Amino acid sequence: MHFTQTELQRYSRQISLPEFGLEGQRRLAGSRVLIVGLGGLGSPVAMYLAAAGTGAIGLVDFDRVDTANLHRQLLFRTSDVGERKVEVTDRVLREINPHINVTRYSERLTATNAAAIVEPWDLVVDGTDNFSTRYLVNDICVRLGKRNVFASVLRFGGQLSVLCAPDGPCYRCIFPEPPPAGSVPSCAEAGVLGVLPGLLGMLQATEAIKVLTGVGSPLVGRLLLVDALTMSFREMRLKRRPGCPACGTHSLPELIDYDAFCGVPAPKPRVAAEHPGPGKVGRLTAASLHQWRQDGVAPRLIDVREEWEHELVHLPGDTLIPLGTLGRAHTQLDPAVPLVLYCHHGMRSLSAAQFLVERGFREVWNLEGGIDAWSEEVDSSFPRY
Repeated sequence: MHFTQTELQRYSRQISLPEFGLEGQRRLAGSRVLIVGLGGLGSPVAMYLAAAGTGAIGLVDFDRVDTANLHRQLLFRTSDVGERKVEVTDRVLREINPHINVTRYSERLTATNAAAIVEPWDLVVDGTDNFSTRYLVNDICVRLGKRNVFASVLRFGGQLSVLCAPDGPCYRCIFPEPPPAGSVPSCAEAGVLGVLPGLLGMLQATEAIKVLTGVGSPLVGRLLLVDALTMSFREMRLKRRPGCPACGTHSLPELIDYDAFCGVPAPKPRVAAEHPGPGKVGRLTAASLHQWRQDGVAPRLIDVREEWEHELVHLPGDTLIPLGTLGRAHTQLDPAVPLVLYCHHGMRSLSAAQFLVERGFREVWNLEGGIDAWSEEVDSSFPRY
């Protein structure tokens, strides 16, 4: 591969590294990297790989830019809110480096399309934020023989590894089973320090470049743990698990239903209201709750989010009982009084509602979609986060 004078000047600081050189730049220019997820991790990965001269970059994301993304996803600007992430990212990467090729997949990665999307690429960078897609990315990488540069972040901590290498473990070797559904909060629920995904994303880009060029020692068989509060880095040694159904026994016959595997409940048909019954939580949409409140017949409203979330935005007339305190506070509630519980997206409140029903509360409703649905369906002046 021959570089123009402009390209040689652009990459001169890398090429001047004895360990990297012109050959390393040629290998990078001939490489094809797929980035799954363009959030806090994927967006810095995309920018750094583009700037470094990665020949072809694939972008997989079905989401649109939201205001809540902007404190940590610096690829996006306020003016981009509402646009598809793949389209904004494509535009930005071509501005960063017009010498690269970008392919967009504005869709969710699923067991149905994963093989067709992943197969043409040399390496996958996993920037996703949910267990279902992480297991899917892992399994398709094992199946197709692609390395997987994995990272995750939450609150002030993160972890990073290069998985699915011929001599190293895969994600299932480290985490054979997903955690119980709802036991690990998302960044939307637990929060994340804005700079942390940028830090882990840059490390992911570094590992991707090392794998593609053969420079240095990638994090194969090693899990890097990052604590931003103490700014400490420690490393765990990992081994391939002989009984792993993905890379050990190869007993996974095909890609599976990953939502079911991770305990993600299947979406139910949308109804205005589904009444509670014995041992059963009622379902309620934001529009229906709004109508009830207008009619003056709404049950007592309980917010199970954290105090900072309540201060940011809440429904008038509610009572704040954070989920972590419900075990003690529920004794102060009257089991005979109808209750509507809500949170950010409806998952924490569903768990809380089930807890109360199991303790004899007669009429408990869950606000589906949480206060986020209220902002979308009832009152757009309510801030989304």
